[in-house]
Amino acid sequence: MVVSKIALEEHFMHPDFVDYWANTRSNISPNLFGKVRSVLEDFGEQRLKQMDNIGVEKAILSLAGPGVQVEKITDVAVRKARQCNDFLAEKILDRRDRYGGFAHLAMQDPRKAADELERSVKDLGFYGALINGQTNGAYLDDDRFSVFWERASDLGVPIYIHPNNPPDVPYMFHNHPELWGPAWSWTVETGSHALRIIFSGLFDRFPNAKLVLGHMGETLPFQLWRFDSRWEISNRGDMQLDLPPSEYFKRNFWCTTAGVCSDEPLRCAIDAIGADRVMFSVDYPFEKPQDAGDWIEAAPLTEEEREMVCAGNAKALLGLNP
Repeated sequence: MVVSKIALEEHFMHPDFVDYWANTRSNISPNLFGKVRSVLEDFGEQRLKQMDNIGVEKAILSLAGPGVQVEKITDVAVRKARQCNDFLAEKILDRRDRYGGFAHLAMQDPRKAADELERSVKDLGFYGALINGQTNGAYLDDDRFSVFWERASDLGVPIYIHPNNPPDVPYMFHNHPELWGPAWSWTVETGSHALRIIFSGLFDRFPNAKLVLGHMGETLPFQLWRFDSRWEISNRGDMQLDLPPSEYFKRNFWCTTAGVCSDEPLRCAIDAIGADRVMFSVDYPFEKPQDAGDWIEAAPLTEEEREMVCAGNAKALLGLNP
Protein backbone atom coordinates (compact mmCIF):
# COMPACT_ATOMS: atom_id res chain seq x y z
CA MET A 1 0.00 0.00 0.00
CA VAL A 2 1.38 3.40 -1.01
CA VAL A 3 1.67 5.88 1.85
CA SER A 4 -0.09 9.21 1.31
CA LYS A 5 2.35 12.09 0.76
CA ILE A 6 2.62 15.88 0.80
CA ALA A 7 5.44 17.33 -1.34
CA LEU A 8 6.86 20.73 -0.41
CA GLU A 9 9.59 21.58 -2.93
CA GLU A 10 7.87 21.25 -6.27
CA HIS A 11 8.50 23.88 -8.90
CA PHE A 12 6.73 25.74 -11.69
CA MET A 13 7.69 28.42 -14.20
CA HIS A 14 6.00 31.67 -15.18
CA PRO A 15 6.71 32.53 -18.85
CA ASP A 16 7.82 36.05 -17.88
CA PHE A 17 10.42 34.70 -15.42
CA VAL A 18 12.41 32.55 -17.84
CA ASP A 19 15.10 35.24 -18.19
CA TYR A 20 15.65 35.15 -14.42
CA TRP A 21 15.87 31.37 -14.54
CA ALA A 22 18.61 31.70 -17.19
CA ASN A 23 20.90 33.01 -14.45
CA THR A 24 21.39 29.37 -13.43
CA ARG A 25 22.58 28.36 -16.90
CA SER A 26 26.21 28.26 -15.71
CA ASN A 27 25.28 25.69 -13.06
CA ILE A 28 23.82 23.08 -15.41
CA SER A 29 25.19 21.06 -18.34
CA PRO A 30 24.63 23.05 -21.55
CA ASN A 31 23.08 19.93 -23.08
CA LEU A 32 20.39 19.81 -20.40
CA PHE A 33 19.55 23.36 -19.35
CA GLY A 34 16.03 24.42 -20.23
CA LYS A 35 14.75 21.01 -21.26
CA VAL A 36 12.29 20.87 -18.36
CA ARG A 37 10.62 24.20 -19.15
CA SER A 38 7.49 22.61 -20.64
CA VAL A 39 7.17 20.39 -17.56
CA LEU A 40 7.57 23.37 -15.23
CA GLU A 41 4.78 25.20 -17.07
CA ASP A 42 2.35 22.30 -16.81
CA PHE A 43 -0.30 22.41 -14.08
CA GLY A 44 -2.48 19.69 -15.57
CA GLU A 45 -2.58 15.99 -16.20
CA GLN A 46 1.14 15.47 -16.72
CA ARG A 47 2.05 16.82 -13.27
CA LEU A 48 -0.96 15.21 -11.59
CA LYS A 49 -0.14 11.82 -13.09
CA GLN A 50 3.38 11.98 -11.67
CA MET A 51 1.91 12.85 -8.27
CA ASP A 52 -0.66 10.06 -8.45
CA ASN A 53 1.97 7.48 -9.37
CA ILE A 54 3.71 7.91 -6.01
CA GLY A 55 0.78 8.85 -3.80
CA VAL A 56 1.30 12.62 -3.53
CA GLU A 57 -2.07 13.97 -2.43
CA LYS A 58 -0.91 17.60 -2.46
CA ALA A 59 2.08 19.47 -3.89
CA ILE A 60 3.12 22.91 -2.61
CA LEU A 61 4.34 24.76 -5.69
CA SER A 62 7.04 27.44 -5.85
CA LEU A 63 8.70 29.34 -8.68
CA ALA A 64 11.88 27.76 -10.04
CA GLY A 65 14.62 30.15 -8.98
CA PRO A 66 16.16 32.56 -8.76
CA GLY A 67 13.24 34.77 -9.81
CA VAL A 68 13.24 38.35 -8.55
CA GLN A 69 16.03 37.60 -6.09
CA VAL A 70 18.36 38.71 -8.92
CA GLU A 71 16.34 41.75 -10.04
CA LYS A 72 18.32 44.99 -9.56
CA ILE A 73 15.37 47.42 -9.67
CA THR A 74 13.32 47.26 -6.49
CA ASP A 75 10.03 48.50 -7.95
CA VAL A 76 10.25 45.92 -10.73
CA ALA A 77 10.98 43.14 -8.26
CA VAL A 78 7.99 44.10 -6.10
CA ARG A 79 5.64 44.28 -9.08
CA LYS A 80 6.79 41.01 -10.60
CA ALA A 81 6.65 39.10 -7.32
CA ARG A 82 2.99 40.07 -6.98
CA GLN A 83 2.43 39.10 -10.63
CA CYS A 84 3.97 35.69 -9.99
CA ASN A 85 1.80 35.05 -6.94
CA ASP A 86 -1.38 36.07 -8.72
CA PHE A 87 -0.43 33.80 -11.63
CA LEU A 88 0.08 30.79 -9.35
CA ALA A 89 -3.13 31.47 -7.43
CA GLU A 90 -5.09 31.54 -10.69
CA LYS A 91 -3.43 28.38 -12.03
CA ILE A 92 -4.26 26.33 -8.93
CA LEU A 93 -7.65 27.90 -8.16
CA ASP A 94 -9.66 24.93 -9.43
CA ARG A 95 -7.31 22.32 -7.95
CA ARG A 96 -6.75 23.51 -4.41
CA ASP A 97 -7.34 19.95 -3.30
CA ARG A 98 -4.12 18.93 -5.08
CA TYR A 99 -2.02 22.10 -5.16
CA GLY A 100 -0.90 24.74 -2.70
CA GLY A 101 1.55 27.61 -3.05
CA PHE A 102 4.58 29.24 -1.50
CA ALA A 103 4.76 32.97 -2.16
CA HIS A 104 7.49 34.54 -4.28
CA LEU A 105 8.80 37.68 -2.57
CA ALA A 106 10.88 40.73 -3.46
CA MET A 107 13.25 40.93 -0.52
CA GLN A 108 14.73 44.15 -1.97
CA ASP A 109 12.03 45.91 0.08
CA PRO A 110 11.54 43.98 3.34
CA ARG A 111 8.36 45.80 4.38
CA LYS A 112 6.70 45.27 1.02
CA ALA A 113 7.86 41.65 1.10
CA ALA A 114 6.16 41.29 4.47
CA ASP A 115 3.00 42.86 3.05
CA GLU A 116 3.06 40.52 0.06
CA LEU A 117 3.59 37.52 2.31
CA GLU A 118 0.55 38.53 4.33
CA ARG A 119 -1.53 39.10 1.18
CA SER A 120 -0.44 35.76 -0.25
CA VAL A 121 -1.35 33.91 2.95
CA LYS A 122 -4.60 35.69 3.81
CA ASP A 123 -5.99 36.49 0.35
CA LEU A 124 -4.44 33.84 -1.91
CA GLY A 125 -4.40 30.99 0.59
CA PHE A 126 -0.67 30.25 0.32
CA TYR A 127 1.19 28.40 3.07
CA GLY A 128 4.30 30.54 3.48
CA ALA A 129 7.10 31.63 1.17
CA LEU A 130 10.11 30.22 -0.64
CA ILE A 131 13.08 32.58 -1.01
CA ASN A 132 15.90 31.79 -3.42
CA GLY A 133 18.92 32.58 -1.29
CA GLN A 134 20.50 36.01 -1.06
CA THR A 135 18.97 39.05 -2.74
CA ASN A 136 21.59 41.24 -4.40
CA GLY A 137 24.08 40.35 -1.69
CA ALA A 138 21.71 40.67 1.28
CA TYR A 139 21.10 37.62 3.47
CA LEU A 140 18.10 37.15 5.72
CA ASP A 141 20.12 37.65 8.92
CA ASP A 142 20.45 41.37 8.14
CA ASP A 143 18.63 43.69 10.55
CA ARG A 144 16.74 45.25 7.64
CA PHE A 145 14.70 42.03 7.44
CA SER A 146 13.43 42.20 11.03
CA VAL A 147 10.11 43.61 9.84
CA PHE A 148 9.74 40.61 7.55
CA TRP A 149 10.57 38.01 10.19
CA GLU A 150 8.20 39.67 12.65
CA ARG A 151 5.36 39.39 10.13
CA ALA A 152 6.19 35.80 9.22
CA SER A 153 6.24 34.92 12.92
CA ASP A 154 2.90 36.65 13.52
CA LEU A 155 1.37 34.80 10.58
CA GLY A 156 2.82 31.51 11.83
CA VAL A 157 3.99 30.45 8.37
CA PRO A 158 7.32 28.87 7.34
CA ILE A 159 9.99 30.47 5.19
CA TYR A 160 11.72 27.99 2.89
CA ILE A 161 15.27 28.99 1.92
CA HIS A 162 16.07 27.54 -1.48
CA PRO A 163 19.52 27.50 -3.14
CA ASN A 164 20.77 30.31 -5.33
CA ASN A 165 24.21 31.37 -6.46
CA PRO A 166 26.16 33.66 -4.10
CA PRO A 167 26.87 37.25 -5.20
CA ASP A 168 30.43 36.29 -6.20
CA VAL A 169 32.32 33.17 -7.24
CA PRO A 170 34.78 32.06 -4.52
CA TYR A 171 38.18 30.96 -5.78
CA MET A 172 37.67 27.49 -4.32
CA PHE A 173 35.52 26.72 -7.38
CA HIS A 174 38.14 27.94 -9.87
CA ASN A 175 38.61 25.43 -12.71
CA HIS A 176 35.92 23.19 -11.23
CA PRO A 177 32.62 24.15 -12.88
CA GLU A 178 31.13 20.79 -11.86
CA LEU A 179 31.16 22.01 -8.24
CA TRP A 180 29.41 25.28 -9.12
CA GLY A 181 25.71 24.52 -8.64
CA PRO A 182 23.65 21.61 -7.36
CA ALA A 183 26.58 19.22 -6.83
CA TRP A 184 28.11 21.35 -4.08
CA SER A 185 28.14 25.18 -4.16
CA TRP A 186 24.38 25.52 -3.64
CA THR A 187 24.67 23.40 -0.49
CA VAL A 188 27.55 25.54 0.80
CA GLU A 189 25.65 28.75 0.04
CA THR A 190 22.32 27.71 1.51
CA GLY A 191 23.80 26.04 4.58
CA SER A 192 25.90 29.16 5.24
CA HIS A 193 22.79 31.32 4.83
CA ALA A 194 21.00 29.28 7.50
CA LEU A 195 23.99 29.48 9.85
CA ARG A 196 24.15 33.25 9.43
CA ILE A 197 20.54 33.42 10.58
CA ILE A 198 21.19 31.24 13.63
CA PHE A 199 24.36 33.00 14.75
CA SER A 200 22.82 36.45 14.24
CA GLY A 201 20.51 35.76 17.17
CA LEU A 202 17.43 36.16 14.99
CA PHE A 203 15.69 33.21 16.63
CA ASP A 204 16.19 34.77 20.06
CA ARG A 205 14.34 37.85 18.83
CA PHE A 206 11.71 35.85 16.93
CA PRO A 207 11.45 32.50 18.72
CA ASN A 208 8.34 31.53 16.74
CA ALA A 209 10.00 31.96 13.33
CA LYS A 210 9.91 28.84 11.17
CA LEU A 211 12.59 28.03 8.63
CA VAL A 212 12.67 25.14 6.14
CA LEU A 213 15.71 23.80 4.28
CA GLY A 214 15.60 21.35 1.42
CA HIS A 215 18.07 18.65 0.44
CA MET A 216 17.96 16.97 3.85
CA GLY A 217 19.01 20.14 5.66
CA GLU A 218 21.92 21.11 3.38
CA THR A 219 24.27 18.78 5.40
CA LEU A 220 23.76 20.82 8.61
CA PRO A 221 22.10 18.07 10.73
CA PHE A 222 25.33 16.08 10.40
CA GLN A 223 27.29 18.86 12.13
CA LEU A 224 25.13 19.88 15.09
CA TRP A 225 27.49 18.65 17.81
CA ARG A 226 30.41 20.48 16.22
CA PHE A 227 28.43 23.73 15.87
CA ASP A 228 27.84 23.65 19.64
CA SER A 229 31.44 22.72 20.44
CA ARG A 230 33.12 25.26 18.14
CA TRP A 231 30.70 28.06 19.03
CA GLU A 232 32.34 28.07 22.45
CA ILE A 233 35.76 28.97 21.03
CA SER A 234 34.77 30.92 17.92
CA ASN A 235 35.76 34.54 17.31
CA ARG A 236 32.27 35.87 18.04
CA GLY A 237 32.97 39.27 19.56
CA ASP A 238 30.02 40.42 21.67
CA MET A 239 27.56 38.01 20.04
CA GLN A 240 25.61 35.88 22.50
CA LEU A 241 22.90 33.28 21.97
CA ASP A 242 20.27 32.20 24.46
CA LEU A 243 20.61 28.55 23.40
CA PRO A 244 23.30 26.27 21.97
CA PRO A 245 23.18 26.41 18.14
CA SER A 246 21.82 22.87 17.87
CA GLU A 247 18.75 23.80 19.90
CA TYR A 248 17.61 26.28 17.26
CA PHE A 249 17.66 23.49 14.69
CA LYS A 250 15.41 21.42 16.91
CA ARG A 251 13.07 24.32 17.67
CA ASN A 252 12.96 26.54 14.58
CA PHE A 253 14.00 24.33 11.65
CA TRP A 254 12.38 21.75 9.45
CA CYS A 255 14.01 20.02 6.49
CA THR A 256 12.74 18.20 3.44
CA THR A 257 14.08 15.24 1.53
CA ALA A 258 13.98 17.22 -1.74
CA GLY A 259 16.72 16.06 -4.05
CA VAL A 260 18.19 13.47 -1.65
CA CYS A 261 16.93 9.89 -1.94
CA SER A 262 19.36 8.25 0.46
CA ASP A 263 18.83 6.33 3.69
CA GLU A 264 21.86 7.55 5.63
CA PRO A 265 21.14 11.32 5.53
CA LEU A 266 17.45 10.63 6.16
CA ARG A 267 18.25 8.69 9.31
CA CYS A 268 20.77 11.37 10.36
CA ALA A 269 18.24 14.18 9.91
CA ILE A 270 15.57 12.35 11.90
CA ASP A 271 17.98 11.44 14.70
CA ALA A 272 19.48 14.94 14.79
CA ILE A 273 16.44 17.24 14.71
CA GLY A 274 13.53 14.88 15.36
CA ALA A 275 11.12 12.67 13.44
CA ASP A 276 8.57 15.50 13.51
CA ARG A 277 10.92 17.88 11.62
CA VAL A 278 11.62 15.96 8.40
CA MET A 279 9.24 16.13 5.43
CA PHE A 280 9.01 14.42 2.08
CA SER A 281 9.63 16.27 -1.19
CA VAL A 282 10.65 15.39 -4.73
CA ASP A 283 12.20 18.61 -6.14
CA TYR A 284 10.04 18.12 -9.22
CA PRO A 285 10.85 18.21 -12.09
CA PHE A 286 14.58 18.30 -11.34
CA GLU A 287 14.38 14.89 -9.69
CA LYS A 288 12.31 11.91 -10.80
CA PRO A 289 9.15 11.41 -8.72
CA GLN A 290 9.25 7.63 -9.08
CA ASP A 291 12.75 7.51 -7.62
CA ALA A 292 11.70 9.61 -4.63
CA GLY A 293 8.49 7.70 -4.09
CA ASP A 294 10.01 4.24 -4.33
CA TRP A 295 12.85 5.24 -2.03
CA ILE A 296 10.76 6.69 0.81
CA GLU A 297 8.41 3.69 0.73
CA ALA A 298 11.38 1.36 1.34
CA ALA A 299 13.50 3.60 3.60
CA PRO A 300 14.48 2.18 7.03
CA LEU A 301 11.75 3.90 9.04
CA THR A 302 9.12 2.72 11.43
CA GLU A 303 5.65 2.96 9.96
CA GLU A 304 4.90 5.82 12.34
CA GLU A 305 8.01 7.68 11.17
CA ARG A 306 7.14 7.02 7.52
CA GLU A 307 3.65 8.47 7.92
CA MET A 308 5.07 11.52 9.72
CA VAL A 309 7.75 12.17 7.11
CA CYS A 310 5.49 11.51 4.13
CA ALA A 311 2.57 13.71 5.18
CA GLY A 312 1.92 14.16 8.89
CA ASN A 313 4.68 16.67 9.57
CA ALA A 314 3.80 18.82 6.56
CA LYS A 315 0.14 18.85 7.56
CA ALA A 316 1.09 20.00 11.05
CA LEU A 317 3.52 22.69 9.86
CA LEU A 318 1.24 24.08 7.15
CA GLY A 319 -2.01 23.70 9.06
CA LEU A 320 -3.52 21.41 6.45
CA ASN A 321 -6.78 19.74 7.31
CA PRO A 322 -6.46 15.98 7.95
